[in-house]
Amino acid sequence: MASKIVLIAVFVFDVIAFALAVAAEQRRSTAKITPDNDKNYNYCVYDSDISTGYGVGAFFVLMASQVVIMVASRCFCCGKALRPGGSRAWAVLLFITCWVFFFIAEVCLLAGSVENAYHTKYRTIWGENPPSCQMLRKGVFAAGAAFIFLNFIVSEVYYICFSKAQESFQPYGGEAAVGMGTYN
Repeated sequence: MASKIVLIAVFVFDVIAFALAVAAEQRRSTAKITPDNDKNYNYCVYDSDISTGYGVGAFFVLMASQVVIMVASRCFCCGKALRPGGSRAWAVLLFITCWVFFFIAEVCLLAGSVENAYHTKYRTIWGENPPSCQMLRKGVFAAGAAFIFLNFIVSEVYYICFSKAQESFQPYGGEAAVGMGTYN
């Protein structure tokens, strides 16, 4: 039977990571071109950089969620053998899918945080082309949030299938020969 504590812990971590990723998307940095006081050049002025912190927070909370699932299932490869059948097959497939979704979500969150934290210091002399104020593209943190949600679903189902395949497996299935335990 799957541990309800593990399922609840993963749920809480993933909800927090999802909320932080959505907040990061909503609060990502924007820039505007501003002339200096002497009107000699233009430069970029960025607003709040809070979404970088939200993105990094979501990154680490999602990592904690993945660690909880992998420790609880012994990363699928360690521990007792699993019972052959549909539950084991689903557990293998969902294990791989879980890691793919986790990797994509982490890349989106990390890349979004790094790109959002990058502020150009580029200036142009008055009359030239306006400066290129580099900003994070819309939807990077949202993609991370979407993959957090998908990872949540897949990791919960993976853990349930893993637990189901693990609980009733007996490595030898009983004795295949005549029992000699009572004869000494």
